[in-house]
Amino acid sequence: MANRIDLLEGALTGEIMGAFFDVYNYHGFGFLESVYHRSLMYELRARGLEVQSEPSLRVDYKGQFAGTFRPDLVVEGRVVVELKATFALADSDQRQLVNALQASRIKVGLLLHFGPKPEHHRVVWTRDHKEFDPRRFR
Repeated sequence: MANRIDLLEGALTGEIMGAFFDVYNYHGFGFLESVYHRSLMYELRARGLEVQSEPSLRVDYKGQFAGTFRPDLVVEGRVVVELKATFALADSDQRQLVNALQASRIKVGLLLHFGPKPEHHRVVWTRDHKEFDPRRFR
């Protein structure tokens, strides 16, 4: 079994997970997603990480502009983070993370659930993956 460091972006996702649990342990369950969003953003920045909050990502279809997508957080330009503050996760929540990875062309994403019990899912996007293009972030 691989340890965190052996995983793609393992050290960074480990740092993000530590921040997630610090925020969850501080606030517990019951706040709006926006409270967890800002708290996690502050915690990650306090750890010296670069964090983009809700960056607008351009989505194309066959080279034509099709719309925009806004993930909750992008950390160090290498990990997409989607947050949920609900009683339970829905199938669409993980699909939202996959869409964010596809739109950003970043390979690694975390779905962090500030629910009755803290929950997290790590996703690596590999299908039809094109190179990361920082111009996609506006």
